[in-house]
Amino acid sequence: MSKWPGKTVIGLTGNIGTGKSVVRRMLEHLGAYGIDADQLSHRAIAKGGPAYQQVLDVFGKFILSSDGEIDRSRLARVVFNNPEALATLEAIVHPMVEQAVDHLIRRSTQSVIVIEAIKLLESSLHKSCDSIWTVFASPDVQIARLVLNRGITEHDARQRISSQSSQEAKIAAANVVIKNSQSYEDTWNQVVTAWKKYVKAEERSTGPLATGEKTQKGDITIHRGGPRHCQEIADLINRFSASSTRLTSDDIMAAFGEKAFLILKSGETAIGVIGWQVENLVSRTTDIVLDPSVPVEKTLPIMIQEMEKASRDLQSEAALLFLHPELVQHEKIWHDLGYEPRPAESLGVLAWQEAAIESMTPGVQLFFKQLRIDRVLHPI
Repeated sequence: MSKWPGKTVIGLTGNIGTGKSVVRRMLEHLGAYGIDADQLSHRAIAKGGPAYQQVLDVFGKFILSSDGEIDRSRLARVVFNNPEALATLEAIVHPMVEQAVDHLIRRSTQSVIVIEAIKLLESSLHKSCDSIWTVFASPDVQIARLVLNRGITEHDARQRISSQSSQEAKIAAANVVIKNSQSYEDTWNQVVTAWKKYVKAEERSTGPLATGEKTQKGDITIHRGGPRHCQEIADLINRFSASSTRLTSDDIMAAFGEKAFLILKSGETAIGVIGWQVENLVSRTTDIVLDPSVPVEKTLPIMIQEMEKASRDLQSEAALLFLHPELVQHEKIWHDLGYEPRPAESLGVLAWQEAAIESMTPGVQLFFKQLRIDRVLHPI
């Protein structure tokens, strides 16, 4: 009998730099509820997290940074080439992550769940999955991604890759192998094919990010954008954004590896678009573009409320908006919606702070709203 009745659970794994998170987000666009177990492990050892004190007791205070948080890079250096120390750390963290995963799945409204975990096969989680999907990339591609995206040296990238279990072992255990060394579109096509094979038709397109879904608000409709809407989204942003950078459909296609898009229409005319993502239970809205000829007090709340609704369905704890000056000036709208301007360091929860710092760009202001009071990982 399934551990989670009524749920189809995909276990998603792959080594560092293979692009597991991109594939997870693709599955979210198709209707799945995504869980990043590796991010949950970071939350577990954060200050105030359930594993914080135990890790500190075992490994010592020298792993702390100046703000009292566990410095994950220092901790990694301790366990990196020490299998016994790594096993000790995992014995503390893994049970708490599995409890959090169980909690998220049980309270999710989606029929299909995807659990992303680099050590899925080494944990007991894989036993509860209906299928195992492994993401593969060539070593050269892995190294290039680590150097480019994480800013580490080629030597460190090779060391991290060599320290992990072989990709061949993960492939041997998989029902589905996604080769993620080519274009985003090539990977998307592989994911769609596997989705249709392993997910029942009645379970598809049920998630809050499922492409093609739409919501009616009077004479306004909000459409969930998907890869087939790339040119339309690029045209909207190019037409209404103040940026001098011109986007192509390929740019938007690549962006689907990170975020979702909502398209606002009046009748058949597209009048706005919002680009946002939910990662580590934090919602981040980085793109809001509106036709300047439409009343902002009518359209802006509709877009934000629809983003919030989908974020709550994805169990987000907080919503972060990154606003340019022309939107910041609408103080009453933001007040009525429950947002307030905040510096990143004031957010209190490490995961919220890290998300804010990661997405901040010059010239934007951060607005914050807490969406949930109850948190998945809390102190014991």
